[in-house]
Amino acid sequence: MKQLIISIGREYGSGGHEIGRKLAEKLNLDFYDRNLLDEIAHIKNSDAELLKKYDEAPKKRFFSRTVRGYSNSPEENVAELQFALLKHKAADEDSFVIVGRCTDEIFKDLANYISIFVTADEDKKVERVMKYRNMSEKQARKTIERHDKTRRAYHDHFCKAKWGLASTYDLCVNSSVLGIDGTVDFLVNYIQNFCNDNK
Repeated sequence: MKQLIISIGREYGSGGHEIGRKLAEKLNLDFYDRNLLDEIAHIKNSDAELLKKYDEAPKKRFFSRTVRGYSNSPEENVAELQFALLKHKAADEDSFVIVGRCTDEIFKDLANYISIFVTADEDKKVERVMKYRNMSEKQARKTIERHDKTRRAYHDHFCKAKWGLASTYDLCVNSSVLGIDGTVDFLVNYIQNFCNDNK
């Protein structure tokens, strides 16, 4: 197979980002997430940290306007810059794993593309956020709720299909069942079978 693009959508605390990174390592593919903005900042000669403030965030409706195709929303502009760079990489027949960035919509018509959504049991998500963010259980639950609300609003603004809806993706997986590494191994097997069937 000449090209393979794998997108990972994820609930906050599900380990989807770590799963995506480990999957890329096992398959020897490039891995993209917020690091796309480092590349964009280099191309545009701008500040990557400033761009990252608006990463995967919905535009503020009451403060945003679009005139003649140009938006004054930094959230929308940062998103469109990422979409354009990803489309350019796909057109160049690059292979990669990408976390988030509405790629279930951007690449849905590509033949050599797999979309995956990672969820997890609520208690496992809370446990993970408490551990990695050094939070209380109450703080962790609020953080999960806030992040997932933001991701849903961002995704659903740019995509026709709904965030986290099973029919939107090729595969939905609960990382609590097999754990992070077990989920990665499961996905590697799934992807290898996909590649064999699409030679």
